Amino acid sequence: MIKIQKYNEVEPEFFVGRTFGESNDVVNSVLEEVQKRGDAALRLYGNKFDVSVPKNFEVPQEELKAAAEKLKFEKRDVYDAIVYSHDLALTFAKLQRKSFKDFTEELAPGLFASQKTIPVQTAGCYVPAGRFPLVSTVIMTVTPAIAAGVKNVILCTPPRVHPDDRIEAEKSAKGVVGKAFVGGKPYADEGIMAAAYICGVNHLYAIGGSQAIGAMAYGTESIPKVDVIVGPGNKFVASAKKAVFGTVGIDMIAGPTEVLVIADETADPRWVAADLLAQAEHDVVAQPVLVTLSEEFAEKVSVEIEKQLETLTTKTVARQSIDNYGRIIIVDSFEQAVEAANKKAPEHLELAMKEGKERDSVSKKLYNYGSLFTGCSSAEVLGDYAAGINHTLPTSSAARYTGGLSVRMFLKTVTELNAVEGAAGTLRSAAAAGFLGDAEGLAGHSYAARIRMEKKAKK
Repeated sequence: MIKIQKYNEVEPEFFVGRTFGESNDVVNSVLEEVQKRGDAALRLYGNKFDVSVPKNFEVPQEELKAAAEKLKFEKRDVYDAIVYSHDLALTFAKLQRKSFKDFTEELAPGLFASQKTIPVQTAGCYVPAGRFPLVSTVIMTVTPAIAAGVKNVILCTPPRVHPDDRIEAEKSAKGVVGKAFVGGKPYADEGIMAAAYICGVNHLYAIGGSQAIGAMAYGTESIPKVDVIVGPGNKFVASAKKAVFGTVGIDMIAGPTEVLVIADETADPRWVAADLLAQAEHDVVAQPVLVTLSEEFAEKVSVEIEKQLETLTTKTVARQSIDNYGRIIIVDSFEQAVEAANKKAPEHLELAMKEGKERDSVSKKLYNYGSLFTGCSSAEVLGDYAAGINHTLPTSSAARYTGGLSVRMFLKTVTELNAVEGAAGTLRSAAAAGFLGDAEGLAGHSYAARIRMEKKAKK
């Protein structure tokens, strides 16, 4: 059962970010081998960790298209949902792209400074396909890259045994982790392939785990080296992303998911309980939290959680999350609720409050969160799947210093200087540079600045 406690009883550790993606000797070994041996290392670790090691890693575009057409025919509702989600995400991401303005300004006479926003050339998206193949993550990682203007968007996801190879795999008792089927056709989860086609992925590679991160970071004979890597994964993927940061850019180190709901007495206990369980079912270490002023409301939500758990197909996982990491915090005021939320800096923050001045006041005072969901109808699950905003968000208090995945991740803001020879602004900057070079003891800097002033003096 979920823990209920007063705000002044909350342990200080609750507000400390939970570590994730720490150094891992296995991961470091995998990355080193991938860097040295390329595709050979990918096949070696594929044999150990994956169910299939295909002859070629890239899944042909016609396979992606076939998966999309199959989904459209067999599960039209799911197909339409992916298209709708992608359309909203693309519209929002394009609006984000427009917010990055290029400009040139004359800061002083003859001294022109410019800013330009340029997309990276190649982006790598990682999409897990373990217990829950994350079809929605294809949308959330690929779409902002394309909206940013990235020319080559690749996607890596764990391999599956191709339908054409399944009979042979079964005969040889292979196609399971530890006994990978080797040499077949490249294939992946069909939902992920369909979503990749809908979203416009340039290349999809059937390779998973930390070896996929290494392949994208360093490049192999088959996998191109990328500029940035985005997307969630297990602790091995997270550790690998942390290790390759610097060689490539990464979006963030994703830890266990979390939600914090601030609710007033007008909220529906069923809705709040459902939102808490939606996070709890992700992982046994997911953290669902409710903050409320009402002990009566807290009890209603607790009872509702137990009721909904009984019919939840993911009960085993959700139960552990609720019992070990979930909690309901009773505060004395909404000021305390705001304080708790800002200290926690949750990945998802819901305001399950009625519309009005009080909700507006609370909203204005919140500043640490990955994404804010305002109003009882703004369920976090909408953000997860189909509301335009991105579901790849900072966890473990990282919302104190960063936001979620956006087009920004795929863009570089670069600057340019154009100093007109002999102009007043150019001469003044050269003079200032000379003095600052002297102050720092860098004579070459001073000379490089003053030599341009000498040329002017000769005219």
